[in-house]
Amino acid sequence: MPNVETIRGRIEAHSDLAALSVAEASRRIASGAIMPSMLLEAVLSRIDAVDGAIHSYLRVDRDAARKSALASDERAKTSRLLGPLDGIPFAVKDNIYTSGMETTGGSRVPQRHDSTINATLVSRLEAAGAVLVGKLNTWEYGTGTGAVYFDLEAPPSRNPWNTAHFTGGSSTGSAAAVAAGTAIFSIGTDTGGSVRLPAAACGIVGLKPTFGRISRHGVMPNCWSFDTPGPLALSVEDAAMIYDVIAGFDERDPTSLSVPIEPTMPNLKKGIEGLKVGFVRNLDPGDAPPEPAILDALARSASAFDRLGAEVVEVDLPIAPSEYRSIAMPINRAESFSIHERDYLEYRQLMGRALREKLDMGMYLRAADYLAALRQRRALVARTDEIFAQVDVLLLPMTYRVAPPIRDHLAVVSYTAGSAGSPFSLTGHPALALPAGFSPEGLPLSVQLASGFNNETLLMRAAWALEQVLSPEPRRAEPQHVLSTVSEEEG
Repeated sequence: MPNVETIRGRIEAHSDLAALSVAEASRRIASGAIMPSMLLEAVLSRIDAVDGAIHSYLRVDRDAARKSALASDERAKTSRLLGPLDGIPFAVKDNIYTSGMETTGGSRVPQRHDSTINATLVSRLEAAGAVLVGKLNTWEYGTGTGAVYFDLEAPPSRNPWNTAHFTGGSSTGSAAAVAAGTAIFSIGTDTGGSVRLPAAACGIVGLKPTFGRISRHGVMPNCWSFDTPGPLALSVEDAAMIYDVIAGFDERDPTSLSVPIEPTMPNLKKGIEGLKVGFVRNLDPGDAPPEPAILDALARSASAFDRLGAEVVEVDLPIAPSEYRSIAMPINRAESFSIHERDYLEYRQLMGRALREKLDMGMYLRAADYLAALRQRRALVARTDEIFAQVDVLLLPMTYRVAPPIRDHLAVVSYTAGSAGSPFSLTGHPALALPAGFSPEGLPLSVQLASGFNNETLLMRAAWALEQVLSPEPRRAEPQHVLSTVSEEEG
């Protein structure tokens, strides 16, 4: 067995390994060009280099990761790889339970969960040979009010493209890790946009699948009727590879869908000629429109779809995105308080302000308001689903702004609230944040695509085709770039 020094020596000739996509790393491992342990050491070196600036991790288990990587090495040497994810380093948001590694939800509150539980999605990734590196930073309990108060034990994650800026939330570390290469891919959870929003802020792909498509067994609950785990990755192909491994029925999750899964990878690159794309322009009347750079990204996306052979038509959502959010909030707050009531009553003084304020609101929310929101939601799901009888895919913004400075409290709250993520969290339709280049200030731009229930294959096909125009060579923020943006205040 090679020692760590030997492996580190090999890395010197492969210093770019942490910048590889899942797909490219997988191809190199399968061909014998690199070994999984080499890839892991490159990722660990990247963590050492930049995580003091971006705070993507809450904990890293190097010994367990090296043991898993060496097992992948042996399989690679004997052509017995378990699949395309064998040997690929990944990490999960710290509200996803992992046996052998503590799960705290980013909180000081003592946790009561069974430490032997491994989330189904983690078990599926490990069964495919993926190498778990650690647990990623998150808003406390994976929820909050959209505000960042700098009052938790761990510092908040920072945006690798400019560490003075916000990552989006609540899967903060999940996005920062992928954007910076401290994980080759990650898993987050999405309740109101918490996979897609940080993916947009950090310039990567974030997929929220159909509600019930990925098991929530072993995931700390936030809002029963919204919570959806999803992959964050460098490219659409990467996200498709991960989704194909973790999606599927799980009897331990009562909301898990038993509808057969159509693999995304076999159809990913088949093109989109003849598809009908609905371009959503009715956003939030009365509010400021999206920034010019985001409007330009949307226009470029619509033009690209047209050139690729799709038919682009303008469509309207039944109501504005902010109105979806208004219906979602009573449900979200009431369910969160119901889930965390015991912790709130016993340990409120240990909670950070954002979590505490959200649960305060949930405690005083009337049952009548919760039930009224559920009735509105039921009608709105049907009205939204009718759109997908007219078009195959929707194109709309994910955010209306680029990621703001993290110290600008009002801008951070506005960034979270002023996004178009809520509609598909409320309805349960699959949606994806797709990188669309960079603003003049060097911050990532993103657009959002959505499709009908259980139609991830079509969604990913459309996203892959658009990606080839908007971001044909996805890239991570290199260490020298990350460190060059660290201000004196941050350092």
